[in-house]
Amino acid sequence: MGPGRESETEVLRAPTGAVDRRGTAASRQIGQQTGRRAERLGALRHLVRRSPIPGRNRRRRSRHPQQTRRDRIDPQPVRAGAHRRRPHVTFPPDPVRFDRARTLALASARELAASGVDVLVVRDLLGRVSLLLDDRLTDISDGTVAHWTAHFSSSLGPYAPQRPVLLASRLFRPSALLDSPRVVDDLGAPSAPRAGRVRLLDNIVVGEEWTRVRELTESDQSTAPRTARTALYGFKGGVGRSTATYMLARRLADLGRCVLVIDLDLESPGVGPLLVTEEQFPAYGLVDHLVESAVGNADGLDLVVPASHLPSHNNGELWVAPARGLGAPDVPYSYVDKLNRVYADSPSTEFPAFADRLESAVAACEKAVAVRSRHPDVVLLDSRAGIHDIAAVAISRLCDLALLFASDNTQTWKGYRDLFTAWRDAGQAVAVRERLRMVASMVPDSPDHPLDTYLESFRDHAWSCFSILYDDLPADAPSDGGDRLWQDKLPVFNPSPEDDSAPHSPIPILFTLELVGLDAINTPGWDERAFVRAAYDAFLDTATRLILEGR
Repeated sequence: MGPGRESETEVLRAPTGAVDRRGTAASRQIGQQTGRRAERLGALRHLVRRSPIPGRNRRRRSRHPQQTRRDRIDPQPVRAGAHRRRPHVTFPPDPVRFDRARTLALASARELAASGVDVLVVRDLLGRVSLLLDDRLTDISDGTVAHWTAHFSSSLGPYAPQRPVLLASRLFRPSALLDSPRVVDDLGAPSAPRAGRVRLLDNIVVGEEWTRVRELTESDQSTAPRTARTALYGFKGGVGRSTATYMLARRLADLGRCVLVIDLDLESPGVGPLLVTEEQFPAYGLVDHLVESAVGNADGLDLVVPASHLPSHNNGELWVAPARGLGAPDVPYSYVDKLNRVYADSPSTEFPAFADRLESAVAACEKAVAVRSRHPDVVLLDSRAGIHDIAAVAISRLCDLALLFASDNTQTWKGYRDLFTAWRDAGQAVAVRERLRMVASMVPDSPDHPLDTYLESFRDHAWSCFSILYDDLPADAPSDGGDRLWQDKLPVFNPSPEDDSAPHSPIPILFTLELVGLDAINTPGWDERAFVRAAYDAFLDTATRLILEGR
């Protein structure tokens, strides 16, 4: 083969050899790239479970597309019988809440009292509960204290203070707690021979007067001259309480009585403007007396004025003590600034408590009427709505009759039930129940909503609510209810639902569309209209009899 041919062959073979050599190099390069890619994938392997790729795409990349996650975690078949594996789930216990803390504390106190120890359950402002054991006459070992301390701390959780069990002998002044007038008996404690007493001392910031009911005595009903104080209260607003107060005051004055109306609704004054024009307001109102009396400066305040535009009949008089006054000339009247301070209490004996100042303000208004005219025969207290300090003092301390306004709805009955339960738990049911009387306000009377049907429903709900304050009948008692003497010779107060003289029996005020949107202040003679008289007649007749004749 000539040189040319050989050269051609070499040229022809050269690409093959060159390709082989280049292919081998390329393979090595691809292998190196694959290795580096594998290293990168290995470095990113921990992010696989966080991949944003949708689940269906991940399943497509699975080697076993039909295999579920549960199969991959536990590929073994489920076996029945004793060898079946069951997951063990442990749930944390429910935390002790405010309501349960009291129940647990009383249960422990009753158990301790069963051993003959007198126990005082003390609840602080935060709701934490302590047990004060009276060891002044009964020896109590340190072991007993340690046992109950550990038990109390573990069962009450956050509602157990640092020292949940205390001994009276180790306190500086145990009588300050044990003999406090705010202590009440635990009515739910079972009676047993040689068992100790269980009592409660609840420390609260506001509303304490709800549990301090002044008992009515015979002297309250026989002292002459006697002022009949009646509180008009509604758990919810918008029930026509202030308008009813106005109508009742007019009726009593028309009967020749000297009537004083005091507007206790400081946050939303209502009855004052109904009875007297703003230009004729006194210089000062009830809020001024509450503020000034706190610093001993309440003497000489002008608090009352006669009602405006009301004709006098039979020597009757109608006076008004509004919540606010006009103020002194050339001095801004800061009503809100005063209102922000009226409820303040102080541990100092030089600073009277709010309840004492409110009672003093009411007495000052009565005295002002007596100085300018004669001693008032009737005082109507237009109270604040809701579970409020003013309502607490008005009902529990100031009045001998409380008219409770309500509409027949779930919210109202839940509110009254809470209030009645508080009275019962504080041991005040007997003292408060007979001064109460329900008023059914805005009662419908139409073919679609008959009067009798509404009042029957109202009566049933009211009786169910008042049953909290009524006595439990003995098992062998007849079904007629009423006051009877039973096995222990104690009077039982449990009137029947149909008893028209019972506290739960409703006094109706009819609803009429003409009263909706009526501007009573700027509508002279509105109370003389026939539809107004028809709406209030039954209420005025019954309320007047209760006030003047007593219960």
